[in-house]
Amino acid sequence: MNGPHDLGGQMGFGAVAPEADEPIFHADWEKRALGVTLAAGGMGHWTIDESRHARECLHPADYYASSYYEIWTKALERLLVRHGFVTEDELADGRARAAGAAPKRVLRAADVPAALARGGPCDRPVADRPRFAVGARVRTRTIHPKGHTRLPRYARGKVGVVEAARGGFVFPDANAHGTGEAPQHLYTIVFSARELWGEAADPTLSVSIDAWEDYLEPADER
Repeated sequence: MNGPHDLGGQMGFGAVAPEADEPIFHADWEKRALGVTLAAGGMGHWTIDESRHARECLHPADYYASSYYEIWTKALERLLVRHGFVTEDELADGRARAAGAAPKRVLRAADVPAALARGGPCDRPVADRPRFAVGARVRTRTIHPKGHTRLPRYARGKVGVVEAARGGFVFPDANAHGTGEAPQHLYTIVFSARELWGEAADPTLSVSIDAWEDYLEPADER
């Protein structure tokens, strides 16, 4: 979706100012925000793609006024309400009023290191052969979906070259909305900076993105 999170190439937000020697957490509450988010995700009621989409759906004014972990906690509230663990009223006054949904599983403290080490692999077998070969020129589709997508706005309708074929992976555009993993081929596509941003861009620079097959078409189709 064209949400507040998709800022690549957008103007008016000022220069990126990296923080020197930035700490992992800026406050203790951020540690708890990360821990609660991971523990809630470990219950098994939503996917990482649905979690990302919940963050994208925050109102732009709310999103831009929030810190990184504030965005996480606000999205987690949406997920907990959506899946029946709490109600809006319970969030408002901080008190449970009735038993909510029962978790499918519980991530216990002793199991956290192993769970984090396993991660969440999303590579999947795909029956059909890849449509595009390494070295092929492709054009990304110009799409404006209402739902989740991993194709950034700045790279839509642009011509690039297939740098690598990565195999089959869960398609986030479907998985974010509970319609199944729908795995398909994933490619790394390299674009020149000038293809993305015009003549003002540095001609020596290039940008690579990972793009699912549904995002691509042969460059000579138009």
